[in-house]
Amino acid sequence: MEFNLNTGLKNKEEKTVTMNDTAKVFGSGAAEVFATPMMIGLMEGAAMNTVRNYLPEGYSTVGTMINVKHLSATAVGKKVWAEAELIEVDRKRLFFKVDAYDEDKKIGEGTHERFIIEEAKFMSKLK
Repeated sequence: MEFNLNTGLKNKEEKTVTMNDTAKVFGSGAAEVFATPMMIGLMEGAAMNTVRNYLPEGYSTVGTMINVKHLSATAVGKKVWAEAELIEVDRKRLFFKVDAYDEDKKIGEGTHERFIIEEAKFMSKLK
């Protein structure tokens, strides 16, 4: 199946940092600041939703690689957001530039790879 995805597609996902989003609660650190795994999840969500509406019924994407830097800490209560841009399409392989920000600064940057899957076929392989 051919997918009509063009580079340059963009999306933004945002949230407000809660105690449940902190490194201390997540278990990835001792500080009560926005956890790196939560930032990565926000970046992946932004990338996934960039192409979601362009895929046929029954298709979605799965993350396969992420390479990011967490540049700066963010306090509980601050708004954070991730921006994703589709920068390359290689058949079913999609490459994204991802960046994350809080109200004051850039907090993360990197790249993310996702693959297009047929959901039913993908899930049937796990049974």
